[in-house]
Amino acid sequence: MPIIIDAINVVKAYGEGELQHTVLKNISLQIEEGEFVAIMGRSGAGKSTLMYQLSLLDRPTEGEIILDGVYANTLEEDERTRFRLHNLGYVFQDYALMPELTALENVAVPLLMQGKSKKEAYEKATVALDSVSLAERLMNLPSQLSGGEQQRVSIARSIAHGPKILFADEPTANLDSETSRQVLGIFRELNDKGQTIVMVTHEKEFGLLADRIITVQDGNIVSYR
Repeated sequence: MPIIIDAINVVKAYGEGELQHTVLKNISLQIEEGEFVAIMGRSGAGKSTLMYQLSLLDRPTEGEIILDGVYANTLEEDERTRFRLHNLGYVFQDYALMPELTALENVAVPLLMQGKSKKEAYEKATVALDSVSLAERLMNLPSQLSGGEQQRVSIARSIAHGPKILFADEPTANLDSETSRQVLGIFRELNDKGQTIVMVTHEKEFGLLADRIITVQDGNIVSYR
């Protein structure tokens, strides 16, 4: 399969001089289109920082990120924003839903931002919510949904536009074990249909659901299998 993510000698450091702290240390990796990859490691190992570089939510201090053939370092900030909006999907541990909007409206927002008509955006949002078994909860506010349901809304929002890559940062961190398995089951189903997924998790049980595990320790990749 073609390489869809190529990270070359990525370094991420914060601060300057004697106060500088290097979180990622010369990391290189490749992820193929259609892979489900778990990034694992202890708290503070650098796994979420790595995902933020790969997903263009942050800029590395040094190194190159190439996504689907696009050299991210060459993109201006507005170009990076457009690339993220049209090509990438994100799922976060805190759901990141707008509390005043219904499930349907939350999922439709990125589609409207892409310039789709309200009719098309709401149609695609409805299909996405149905795909995560929330067809009967379209008009509910986040406060009227359980944690697991809110995370499923977040997943629906992330896949409604058919992203090339789905990034998930500790998507089960705030969920109980059974709900976590349900959410991971959705990721597995998406991947079986060809969705490329990069997921950060500290739960070994859930990491084993991925095709491959990249283990990060002290800012270095120590296992790549």
